[in-house]
Amino acid sequence: MTVLYILLALLAVLVLVILARTLAFRPKEQKEEKPVSVDYDSKAAVDALGQLVRCKTVSFYDRSLEDDGEFEKLIALLPELYPNVTENCPLIKLPDRGLLYRWQGREPGPAAVLMAHYDVVPVDEENWEKPAFEAIIEDGVMWGRGTLDTKVTFNGILSAAENLIKQGFRPEHDIYFAFSGGEEVNGHGAENIVEYFKENNIELSMVVDEGGAVVKDVFPGVKESCALIGIAEKGLLNLEFSVSGGGGHASAPAPHTPVGKLSLACAKVEGKPFKAHFSKPVLEMFDVLGRRSGFVYRMIFANLWCFGWVLDMICRKGGGELNALLRTTVAFTQMSGSQAPNVIPPKASMVANLRLNPEDSVAGAIEYIRNVIGDEEIKLTNLDSMEPSPISRTDCEGWKKVSSAVSGTWPGSLVAPYLMVQCSDSRHYGRISDKVYRFSAMALTTEEQRLIHGNNERITLEAIGKAVEFFMRIMKQC
Repeated sequence: MTVLYILLALLAVLVLVILARTLAFRPKEQKEEKPVSVDYDSKAAVDALGQLVRCKTVSFYDRSLEDDGEFEKLIALLPELYPNVTENCPLIKLPDRGLLYRWQGREPGPAAVLMAHYDVVPVDEENWEKPAFEAIIEDGVMWGRGTLDTKVTFNGILSAAENLIKQGFRPEHDIYFAFSGGEEVNGHGAENIVEYFKENNIELSMVVDEGGAVVKDVFPGVKESCALIGIAEKGLLNLEFSVSGGGGHASAPAPHTPVGKLSLACAKVEGKPFKAHFSKPVLEMFDVLGRRSGFVYRMIFANLWCFGWVLDMICRKGGGELNALLRTTVAFTQMSGSQAPNVIPPKASMVANLRLNPEDSVAGAIEYIRNVIGDEEIKLTNLDSMEPSPISRTDCEGWKKVSSAVSGTWPGSLVAPYLMVQCSDSRHYGRISDKVYRFSAMALTTEEQRLIHGNNERITLEAIGKAVEFFMRIMKQC
């Protein structure tokens, strides 16, 4: 009986600790700041974005398919669209369509970098309701490829500077506007810009690129809009699985064909997901948004030491965004085999796209996959890969400035760090800065998020203006 009493007492203490931590896990007090007021020419900003969209700056992995004239057309338009920027901010052109403007500050000191890319993904125009490159405006909405990704921020940065220069503003320290024309195909423009900063010993106070946005219904139990700022991004691995054999007629197959072996490997990998890791970006996001969740989720987030396995189980079964934040994910995307239904292929292959958690690595992921499939006949080939980015700081002035600009532009939104599951040009800046922040200056509905890289991409005129406001508030703090 004594042992039973001890166990019950320990259980009671455990329950009390869990309840106490849950009740204490309440939203932190946030200092209310009066937003910095901004004034700008909204019509000019909308007109400028329209002209950028009309440039068919489509990038392809096969560069022979690209139209260099369209890229040159966009660059030639910039002095006309942003004359004050052109006059006051010298432009350096770097290899592989890198564009770098420098707005010189009043005093020497660390420089801020505001980024975007001006290339866009290809378009299947037959499935668009309106032409993809005419920037048609109807009912307060502009249609066109690149309106969301990312000519809106390209235009937002330059329009913000255009208006501030006109108003007589000059930043305290240098601001660089860094643009690449090949982000969608992993071009080298951004790398060349980073190399320029490195060679010239330019210290950076912060870097802002595309990434998170102001969104709703993305976190369990949170009803408010969430402004998610990426402080890291997952790595990438395109891994080919291949099996070679003798091939032959399908009428007399061996017990296991190449396709069958690959299918078994696929099932094994999907049946044994990578281990969950509560990385720094995710823990910081939980610390902000988890406090706004319902009681059950608050209990989990406040006591991950006890209920981490519960969250892991929920994520493994449900998949989706929250699961992607916790672990390296594997998505099988391609498969090839025989050209005929009655022929066993001499070789079959499939490709998986892995997004690597910050706690994992390319080499470690390949080794994990190899151990899971347990078949030496299956060859694993790294087709393309990038390690996870370094994790940026949130205890510095750079983070505070970005957060302040977000709060001033979208009042009432919950500003939180997060782990970006996609890749961007900003990953290259991890070599020279630990203050790299990924935030697309937009409030996006669930439908608008699906339009990125999809058919009928479009943006509201209000969102075009909000992007300008956000970057003006950033620049006024530099």
